[in-house]
Amino acid sequence: MGKAGRYRRRAAGAALLGLACVLGTVTTAPAQAPEERPDVRVVVDVSGSMRTNDPDRLAVSAMDLLVSLLPEGVSAGVWTFGETVDNPLPLGEVSEDWRERALSLPPALQDYQQYTDIEAALRQAAGAEANGWRHLILMTDGVIDLSPSRGAKPAIDRRSRQRLVEELAPALADQGVAIHAIAFSDEADLALVERLAQRTGGLASVATSPDGLLGAFLDILERIFPADRLPLEEGRFLVDDGVESLTALVFHEPGAPPLTLVAPDGSRYRAETAPDGVRWQVEPRFDLIRLPDPAPGEWRLEGPVGEKSRISVSSPWHLRTAPLPATLYRGFALPLEAWLARTPGAEALPEAPTLIASLRDLDGEVQASVTLEADDQGHFRGRLPAPALTGNARLVIRAEGEGFARQRSQAVNVLPAIGVAHDPAAGRVVLVAEHPRLNRDNTAIRGDLRGERLDAEAVGEARWHLPLPPLDEELSQPLLLTATLTLDGETRELRLPRLILNPDGRVGIGRADMAGPTLAAERFGATDDGTEPARPGPNLADRFVEAVNTAPARLRDWWQAGRPGLERLAARVRDDPRLWVGLTLAVLSLLILLLWRRRRRGGVAHSREEPHV
Repeated sequence: MGKAGRYRRRAAGAALLGLACVLGTVTTAPAQAPEERPDVRVVVDVSGSMRTNDPDRLAVSAMDLLVSLLPEGVSAGVWTFGETVDNPLPLGEVSEDWRERALSLPPALQDYQQYTDIEAALRQAAGAEANGWRHLILMTDGVIDLSPSRGAKPAIDRRSRQRLVEELAPALADQGVAIHAIAFSDEADLALVERLAQRTGGLASVATSPDGLLGAFLDILERIFPADRLPLEEGRFLVDDGVESLTALVFHEPGAPPLTLVAPDGSRYRAETAPDGVRWQVEPRFDLIRLPDPAPGEWRLEGPVGEKSRISVSSPWHLRTAPLPATLYRGFALPLEAWLARTPGAEALPEAPTLIASLRDLDGEVQASVTLEADDQGHFRGRLPAPALTGNARLVIRAEGEGFARQRSQAVNVLPAIGVAHDPAAGRVVLVAEHPRLNRDNTAIRGDLRGERLDAEAVGEARWHLPLPPLDEELSQPLLLTATLTLDGETRELRLPRLILNPDGRVGIGRADMAGPTLAAERFGATDDGTEPARPGPNLADRFVEAVNTAPARLRDWWQAGRPGLERLAARVRDDPRLWVGLTLAVLSLLILLLWRRRRRGGVAHSREEPHV
C-alpha cells in the first residue's frame, strides 16, 4: 500500500476513533470489577465464499470501525479463518499501538482460502484464557465448507455444523463465552448465525451495508459495555444538575445540512463555532460532540437526526439492571429488575423516579411496555408482556423524575418459543422447542384442522411430529396449533401462529420467523436416517468447462494471495490424486478431439471461429 493509501486509512481510523468516546463513560462506572472485565475477540471469515457474499469488502470496513469503537484498556484480539485458522493480532490491551496494528490488518483479511472451518475458528479463538467473560464477534457468510480431504461431502460439513451448535456452543456458554454473529449476506446460513448467538447469550444480525455494520457493532459493544443515556426524542434531550459530561453521537446521511446544537439559554452552536472545551467532530455519516459540564435544562438538535443517534452521559447516578437476556421468546413474558445506584458521596435524588420498560421494533414502535414497581430495597420489578413479533428488537428501560432522566437500551433477538415447519413429503408438521426450558415432559401440542383434533407425538427431547390427514392439493387450509405448558408448577396454553397448509409448497412455512433457527436450517423431504438424498455430481466435462470459466478469477486470486496462498494450493494439488486423474483425462480427451478434427478436415483449410465455452 502506498503512502497515500496508508494516510487515508490512518485518517479514517482517527475519525472512527472518536466513536470510542461514546463508550468511554463505561470506564468510569463501577459496574464491573477490574478482575471480571470482559475481553473481545474478533473472528473474521477469509474463505473463498466471502469473495462472493462480501463483494463490497465489508469485513475490511468492519475492522476499521470495530477497533476504533473499542474502549481503551479492553483486552482484544483478531483471528482469521478459512481452511486454517490464524491469529494475526494476538490478545492485547487496546491502546494507540494496538489500534495502529489492527488498522494494518486488511491484507490478511483478503488472503482468501478455499474452504471454511467455522468450528475450528471458534475453538481456537475461545481457547485463550481470560479474566472475565469472553465475547467472540464472528463475522462470516456463515457457510461451513470443509476440505474433501477430511471426508465425504456434504456429510462432513453437516457433522461439523451439528457439533458446533449442539456441543461447542453450549460448552462455550458454560465457560463464559458469548458469540455475537454478524452475517454479511442474505445468502448466509442465517439459521447457524442465529443459533450460535441464541445458545451462548449473544446477538445475531445481518449487515449488508456500512450503516448496517455500524449499527450491529454499536449494539454488540453496548451489550458488552453498557452505558447510561439521556432520552432523545425529536431532537430534544433534558440535562439534569448531576450530568458531568455528555457525548452526542448524531447519525445522518452523507451530504446532509450542518447540525446545530441549541443550549437551554438559546445559544446556538455549530462545529465551526463551538465554544472552548467542546470537541465537535464532523464525518460523512455522523457528528460526534463531546460537551463537558453542560448547563442543566432542555437542549435541542436542529438538523438531520438519525434513528440510531444517542446521548451518553457521565454522572454520579447510574441506572442498573439485573442481567438482560439477548434472546426473548414470543409468548413468554420477561421478568425485569432495575434500580438507580449512586457514587458514594453523591446527593440523593429529590424524589423517587418512575421506571418504565418497553420493547420496541426497529422502527421505534412500542410493542410491549410495563411500569416497574418499587420494593422496600429501592429496586423496581415487573414483567414485560410477551412479545408478539419475532426478529430484531430493542429493550429500553427508562427512569424519570422531576428534572431527571436516565435510559438503558439493549438490542435483543426475538424467536418463536416453538418453531413450526410443514413437511409435505412426509404428510406431517414438524415442531421444535426453541425456548430452552420446553421439552417433551412439560409440553403437549395439538392441532385443529377443519374442526378435527390432531395430537403431536414427541420424537425427541424437544421435537414433535404432528401427522396430517390426506389433503386436497388444490385447497390451502389453516392449521391451528396450541401448546399446553407446565412450568414452575403453573399450566398455561400457548397459541402458536396459524400455519397455512398447501402440499405443493406454494404456500408454506419455511420462514425463519415461524420455523425458528432450528427448523429453518433443515431440508424436508430427506431420507429417514436424516441424511440428504444423494445428488449427482458434475461429470468430467462439466468440471473441465467450469475450470475454464473460472480460470481468470482463480489466477487473480492466486496472485493476490501471494506465495503463502500458492504454497497452500500446491500442497492441496499434490495431496489430491483426483485432480491429477482429472487433468490426465482432460488432456487425453483434448488430444483425441484434435486428432479427430484433423482427420475430418483432410488437409482442407476452413474458416475458424473463436473458441468459446
